[in-house]
Amino acid sequence: MICVASAQQITGVPGSPSATTTISNRQLPPPDPKFGGVIKDDALQSKYWWAPRVVPPKAAPNVLLIITDDAGFGVPSTFGGVIPTPTMDRIANEGLRYNRVFSTALCSPTRAALITGRNHHSVGFGVISEQSTGFPGYNSIIGKDKATVGRILLDNGYSTAWFGKDHNTPAFAASQVGPFDHWPTGMGFEYFYGFVGGDANQWEPNLFRNTTQIYPFQGQEGQWNLVTAMADDAIDYMTRIHQTDPSKPIFIKYAPGATHAPHHPTKEWVDKISAMHLFDDGYEKLRERIFANQKKLGIVPQDATLTPWPKDVLKPWDELSPDEKKLFIRQVEVFAAYAAYSDYEIGRVIQQFQDLGKLENTLVIYINGDNGTSAEGGPLGTPNEVAFFNGLNMLPAEVQMKFYDVWGTQYTYNHMSAGWSWAFDTPFDWFKQNASRLGGINQNMVVSWPARIKDTGGVRNQFVHVIDVVPTILEAAGIKAPEMVDGIKQAPIEGTSFLYTFDEKNARAPSRHKTQYFEMMGQWALYDDGWLLSTKVNRAPWEAFGPANPDPLNNQAFQLYNLNDNWNQTDDLAAKYPQKVKEMRAKFVAEAKKYQVFPMDASVAARIVAPRPNITAGRSEFVYTHPMVGLPQGDSPFILDASYTFTADIEVPQQGAEGMIVTSGGRFGGYGFYLLKGRPVWLWNLVDLERVKWEGQEPLAPGRHVLEYDFKYDGLGVGTLAFNNFSGLGRPGTGTLKVDGKVVDTKAMPKTLPMILQWDESFDIGSDTLTGVNDADYKPPFPLTAKLNKLTIKVDRPQLSPADIKKLEAATRNNQMSE
Repeated sequence: MICVASAQQITGVPGSPSATTTISNRQLPPPDPKFGGVIKDDALQSKYWWAPRVVPPKAAPNVLLIITDDAGFGVPSTFGGVIPTPTMDRIANEGLRYNRVFSTALCSPTRAALITGRNHHSVGFGVISEQSTGFPGYNSIIGKDKATVGRILLDNGYSTAWFGKDHNTPAFAASQVGPFDHWPTGMGFEYFYGFVGGDANQWEPNLFRNTTQIYPFQGQEGQWNLVTAMADDAIDYMTRIHQTDPSKPIFIKYAPGATHAPHHPTKEWVDKISAMHLFDDGYEKLRERIFANQKKLGIVPQDATLTPWPKDVLKPWDELSPDEKKLFIRQVEVFAAYAAYSDYEIGRVIQQFQDLGKLENTLVIYINGDNGTSAEGGPLGTPNEVAFFNGLNMLPAEVQMKFYDVWGTQYTYNHMSAGWSWAFDTPFDWFKQNASRLGGINQNMVVSWPARIKDTGGVRNQFVHVIDVVPTILEAAGIKAPEMVDGIKQAPIEGTSFLYTFDEKNARAPSRHKTQYFEMMGQWALYDDGWLLSTKVNRAPWEAFGPANPDPLNNQAFQLYNLNDNWNQTDDLAAKYPQKVKEMRAKFVAEAKKYQVFPMDASVAARIVAPRPNITAGRSEFVYTHPMVGLPQGDSPFILDASYTFTADIEVPQQGAEGMIVTSGGRFGGYGFYLLKGRPVWLWNLVDLERVKWEGQEPLAPGRHVLEYDFKYDGLGVGTLAFNNFSGLGRPGTGTLKVDGKVVDTKAMPKTLPMILQWDESFDIGSDTLTGVNDADYKPPFPLTAKLNKLTIKVDRPQLSPADIKKLEAATRNNQMSE
């Protein structure tokens, strides 16, 4: 429940320019007040009157809401981890530690719940936008009846800003065509400095200020890093607001890219962590060390035990080769450096609140992770996460060792071995994506508010979910949830305020949040006043390309835990209490119906290429007559698993020409059509492991030319996914490069990219933003010095014949029988 705001508070002389007022919050924005002055025929006989400025209730705090990325319970030193996080330690010592904070098991669903106070399916984020489907719980569209905390605080007189990751703008609304109502600036945040999407190259990110893409790193490649730049920008923002109006409270959502892949810390931080030798004895020993630390801190019960190491899933450390051990240690040191580096920069932001004299009345909520640690690098890790999303998740150590010296630099898009991820989720097991295991959903959090919280250094064990953050902030500010926003009746807030836990007298009070469902890609759980019903894990996060569970609601093995007695989910009671299992299954169904969880879908990779309403939907031909850059992947022509033809009509000047005609993707996966020393080139970058090139042998003579690259695909395409069959994806094909109708190069490709290009890169015409697809040939921006008259792209997608459909139906039946 959210407390009712106190009666309207008015300061100053009514009608004067300095008068202020709070608002009832029944509707946002508040209606314009009736004019209270006097109007006569002339100004001398009239009396002016100004509407009072809207302000929050007296003593409403500044709010700094921090959420890190892909970080499990055992990552920070604050909760027993070995990675130094002194900023989080500081907030814990000045406030409270919470060890029962729950996420949704995946990034943007958690973030949607965090900013709205509603469950992730309630606001359309059953999965990430890149997997969105046309159902209310999965369309990645936050409804107008569910205003964000940014919007509520903005209309109540706060300055509102969002820094870092924005993974709540639909992938099909992320271009300069808009619409912008689901960008941060359209959701109640006056200022945005960050990236749009799930990942970001921290060295050269797809960075925006509000809705304009910016490139502050140009000319500083390998030196500039977003982790520091973001803190710099936040410090500048809050200083500007304070110097302009010291009385105006600030709300900042601070969402660094760390520790989501790619792990991109600076060399200074890697050297610091490497010198500590934290990981030399392997991931099993790391897990034991973290667990012992957690017991010493009183974060984990003394009688708790760990689940066994999953030898059938992750190879024990002692069975690794010397190269694997060396590689894995490098992987985890870079990850740890990234976490420590991010915590340090967060500390600079908090220190600025103190330097401005604002920290005493600032509510700091610092959540470690939007889900458990990611295992999307697979058991071996990867130098390129884009490879994982294309089904390449078991690159041998000898291949990865080629990237050893540049691991974590701008030349990798790196992720670590899942063995480390398992250890960083201690005392729990499993990972991000696994909504039925605490390793995927049990985060931790520290909270400080010096003016309010006096039980400093305390620990809180109450159940808290990310949907509880909004009602807590509103109660702290004395602001009611609005009934109407922009004339639209608002859906109820679904979270429960945990403000009561700030008081020492409530340190051991029962949890007020009693029931909570969890569901992610067909794995699900139900928490009910200490009991947890969960489905047994049936898919590791790196197993994204197999057939999906056809009945994720019922085709499950069920586990039952009493978390009051068995804190970290080690003692399965399902066989002992079958009636309890039955009752909780029925309760989950009721919750699922209430919050738009149905229809449940256990597919993973198949949803990445599902049809969605982007600006290319239904189009097979695209024509461009002018250079343009920055079109995101979700809104650009999709040519994977299809035949296609690119035709460029250009004019070469007398001095010759070079430069990029068209490109999509970048260093870690994509294609480019360009002139290199006057010669036409088409290049496919296959996730930085191989590059296939077609090229003419002679420079183009001055004058007009028509260049064509034609690709004939030998596969059934994305239509196969309707049958849980991936055999039609990533198939071979033959490419032909022509100049003025004459073939200059033909080459067969034995395999093609099946799923995605590099997500954080864009589709560019006339130059190349961010990273290039082939460092050996050019450096961005590589502008085209020829005149582009017209670029035409035609895409021919495979259509399934009746015979194809019968074969796929049979294959699907066989798969289900084998399961």
